[in-house]
Amino acid sequence: MFKINSVNNQITSLQTKSFTELGFREREHLQEWIAKLPSCLGEELLIIQKEFSDFNDTQERLDLLALDKQGSLVIIENKLDDTGRDVTWQALKYASYCSGFSKDNIRKIYQDFLDKSANGEKAEENLIDFFDGIDYEEIILNKGVTQRVILIAANFRKEVTSTVLWLLNFKLRVQCFKVTPYSMGEELFLSVDQIIPTKDTEEFMMGLADKAQDEIIGVTQEKNRHIVRRKFWGKLLSEMNKESSLFKNISAGKNSWINKSSDISGVLFSFDATRSYGSASLYIGRGKVTENEFIFNRLFEQKEKIEESFGGDLIWEKLDGKRACRIKAEQSGNIFKNEQWGDMIEFMTDAMVRLENAVRDPIKKIKESQ
Repeated sequence: MFKINSVNNQITSLQTKSFTELGFREREHLQEWIAKLPSCLGEELLIIQKEFSDFNDTQERLDLLALDKQGSLVIIENKLDDTGRDVTWQALKYASYCSGFSKDNIRKIYQDFLDKSANGEKAEENLIDFFDGIDYEEIILNKGVTQRVILIAANFRKEVTSTVLWLLNFKLRVQCFKVTPYSMGEELFLSVDQIIPTKDTEEFMMGLADKAQDEIIGVTQEKNRHIVRRKFWGKLLSEMNKESSLFKNISAGKNSWINKSSDISGVLFSFDATRSYGSASLYIGRGKVTENEFIFNRLFEQKEKIEESFGGDLIWEKLDGKRACRIKAEQSGNIFKNEQWGDMIEFMTDAMVRLENAVRDPIKKIKESQ
């Protein structure tokens, strides 16, 4: 690795170090770095436990346990300057132990991890946020044989790399990341490089495993949910279009929500229908927390006037630090119970018409002030 000196138009070599000579330890340092910034492994991961040993009839302990965006469990094993010869077998054992975890097992494991940090966060809420707002009942975790293994070390022995390459032929999802510390004077640097499979071949090699996973998913169940939602949204949009033109050009879809843009980019009028509720909301999700909170706060300053215009109380969810804010009217209901559709659709369409009327002028003023 080299440092670029743009002034002198030259590069300077950084000095390769070992973790041992720098005084870094596996659990105190390398493990904590990854736990605090799992995206260093090239994807979004949610760390749900560390130093996990709650396996039946064994006291073995895995380093880090995570979830990926597909709901697969990711077993992360860290070694410092050398993997040793048995790390692959060790990680595969952990993957086999984790293969039997149910969705509720995983939620409890994650909640235990959160409780230890004493920050008051709830596992279910964090899982919903990590999976981009999908209704908790529809989140699928640890389906089939989808467990993954990530091995991290400064040096990989031939016994390890040979075994990993062989396992890839059987569609087991194993990745190796080489971590190398560097120094230049008092400054320290770290590189994290995926070496197996290499990035340019990963998509092809993992594609074989993805196909197997797709076949494991309950295709029929998913298809039925999509059919139900399309029918529900079709009926709701038909009723909504009798009262307002807001959703006139929107088609019924397969998701648990449908939305329509407001006058401000990233601010949407949204219908949501799940197994537990139906709602009409103003969704504020512009990509930046500061922008979301600015718009939310400007509207909240007019809370009394907006609710008076709406004709009732609204639920104001600032969701500090989250990716979006919401202002909504909500009623309990289950989209998958056909006999509840009438009440849900009547409530949601009426609430959306009143909500749009209540926030239309405040939104225009916010836009004009930007």
